[in-house]
Amino acid sequence: MQENNKNLLLATAISMAILLSWTWFYEKPKIEKREELKKEAMIKASNYSSENNSSNAKNFIENKAIQQKDNAILSIKDRQQIIKDDKSLRVTIKNQELHGSIYLKGARFDDLTLAKYFEKIDSSKEVILFSPSNSKERYFADFGWLSSSSIDLPNPETIWKSSSATLDQNHSLTLSWRNKQNIDFIIEIALDENFMFFIKQKVKNNSNKEIAIANYGRINRSLPVISKPNYILHEGFLGVFNSVLNEINYKDAIKDGDKSFNSDGSTWLGITDKYWLSAIIADERYNYKSDFSYKQNSLNQNIFNSEFVSQEFLVAANSELVFEHKLFAGAKKVKLIDEYAHKFNIKLFDRAIDFGWFYFLTKPLFFGIDFLYKLLGNFGLAIIAITVIVKAALFPMANKSFKAIARIKKLQPKIDEIRQKNKDDRLALNKEMMEMYKREKVNPASGCLPLLIQIPIFFSLYKVIFVTLDMRHASFYGWIKDLSMPDPTSIFNLFGLLPYHVGGVLAIGVWPILMGITMIAQQKLSPAVSDPIQAKILKFMPYILTVILAAFPAGLVIYWTWSNLLSIAQQYYITKKLSKIH
Repeated sequence: MQENNKNLLLATAISMAILLSWTWFYEKPKIEKREELKKEAMIKASNYSSENNSSNAKNFIENKAIQQKDNAILSIKDRQQIIKDDKSLRVTIKNQELHGSIYLKGARFDDLTLAKYFEKIDSSKEVILFSPSNSKERYFADFGWLSSSSIDLPNPETIWKSSSATLDQNHSLTLSWRNKQNIDFIIEIALDENFMFFIKQKVKNNSNKEIAIANYGRINRSLPVISKPNYILHEGFLGVFNSVLNEINYKDAIKDGDKSFNSDGSTWLGITDKYWLSAIIADERYNYKSDFSYKQNSLNQNIFNSEFVSQEFLVAANSELVFEHKLFAGAKKVKLIDEYAHKFNIKLFDRAIDFGWFYFLTKPLFFGIDFLYKLLGNFGLAIIAITVIVKAALFPMANKSFKAIARIKKLQPKIDEIRQKNKDDRLALNKEMMEMYKREKVNPASGCLPLLIQIPIFFSLYKVIFVTLDMRHASFYGWIKDLSMPDPTSIFNLFGLLPYHVGGVLAIGVWPILMGITMIAQQKLSPAVSDPIQAKILKFMPYILTVILAAFPAGLVIYWTWSNLLSIAQQYYITKKLSKIH
């Protein structure tokens, strides 16, 4: 039984080391340089059969989509210069969270920065979300129409007329354009105080004949550099179709080709980064075909497109058709995302934040840390406090475990004696060991359970620190300026005293070293392993984990260090208490 217990502990330790190593190496993806883009990808149109239109409608829609393609981009320009040059054709966007503009040529959301988030801790440069199509950072959202009827449609070259020069949380605006057939296309846009745009699209058929109209919305992005998939969180395409979440990372989008989804209402889709999200929530009254697609232009630029197309509708003369969509473009704040999901009944919108398999554990853990942060004023202290709470919750189980470990350690001379006596007879060895455990009232397996329970807690906390925006740029004390990043110090440059930077596996900071010391101390208090191979592996495990965890977020290392200290104190107390009894 004891042998099984040790094997389980060894297997658990090795499994954790493998998992942590895997994560570490995939967090440092190789960079592949890509050339700059020359022209935009064509709008991909979906083929729809309308409830009322002719059987050839889908072919007409496809042909119209070809006419909707963007003009070739002759050169890539600087983002700021593009926006400056097009200033007369831009409507300003401004609220407490967003800065930017809407480009009246094509009615595009192609200029957005996040007012409260900066690229670096010591930088005043706002995080850029959307950028014009002929910039290196190309990333935009737009909405439009397709038709099987012979009518003129607005396209990326269309200049829209705006009712206002500014869009903010208190002032909406209307974009309008009339074609040669006397048909009005109207886009009413409103913005809340955070990151949600409300898009109402109208088609007013002022002509004397019936027309057929379908609606589309898309988010289009180029990525000059595509990193390997991060197995800790999802980045790339995501969407919910028929109440099912679908996620496709960039690498799979390139490898597996386009993906299509049919849905009846309740549709949202977009592109997500670690902390930022752009997503279109489609009008729930209609059915859609949605696509995630990838294309590479003549300059080898990677272009990713996330879009939906509605069914086609017949609009009688002197009547109108209305679509009401939403566009989220901003930071993935947990409480705000939850609020939007509830307020607007956006199914699974909270899953835009990748809390992972242990969602039921990770999200409550986040709310616990957030509550403690509000009490203590520091996320590092909140992590330490949550560690105490977790330890307290597991105390009865851990107490029983430590007692068993202390008793086994006290019985070690007898165990060694039995092993020596029955070294050639495993059956006799196991029988005597079991009899001794029964006689001493010790359950050797009880030492494993708390460790096994703490593993999902550990990875859930890792998720919280790694994926939640609240931890980004959250400081602790001293040299820890960002709990979501590794400890920036290194033993190999005397923790910053020597004038050179240390990176890679040599970047072993103060907190990882403290964690390694606590692991060694905890190991000293545990019973010795008689098997020489297992003993050597376990002896080096603290050093291996110290090197691996040095590249992990400092907040996680602080948690593990503090958890070890609490375990050492508890284990030392129980050992002393038992030594007095016996």
